[in-house]
Amino acid sequence: MNDMFIYGHLGFRHIIDIQGSDHILFILVLMMRYMASDWKKMLLLVTSFTVGHSITLALSTMEWVAFPVQMVELLIPITIFVTALSNFWVKEFSFPSKYPVIYYLAMFFGLIHGLGFSNYLKSLLGKEEQIIPPLFSFNVGLELGQLLIVSGLLFLSFILVSYLKIDRKWYLRIGSLIAIGFSLQMVIDRTLIFLK
Repeated sequence: MNDMFIYGHLGFRHIIDIQGSDHILFILVLMMRYMASDWKKMLLLVTSFTVGHSITLALSTMEWVAFPVQMVELLIPITIFVTALSNFWVKEFSFPSKYPVIYYLAMFFGLIHGLGFSNYLKSLLGKEEQIIPPLFSFNVGLELGQLLIVSGLLFLSFILVSYLKIDRKWYLRIGSLIAIGFSLQMVIDRTLIFLK
């Protein structure tokens, strides 16, 4: 039980650590289109991302799939860029579709992020005989961290949109532009490392 708490805590710290800013930025840009009143849609969106990264986190940690670390690190900011770009197609905030394209995009990008998480988890597991309990605990910790990030975003959205009366479209577009800038810088930096 103590080990499960340790791995859960490590997963939580990993997702909220500023060194994991690429994962934080992805969650933020993915959720920016929603407000607290859209909590059901947000829950489905987070679940889509979770399903994606849980699959590759498990498969990669158990060494059933393997991708070059540098390639995964390069793909992660590309997921941020594409998600931020998709925010510019949001015209209305009613979201009538039950399963919009963003859910499938989140699941697909979750597969990539899961590979990124797995590199960290594999280094922690070392020679553990049982990997399923630590894997499960780490994933729970990641989810709790994601919920904390989403809660912070919802609070910021409420202050900016509901309290300060900033236009919701401008909020979404400016936030997405900032994310695009950061993601392009990450792509450039990681490409240079990849080419060395």
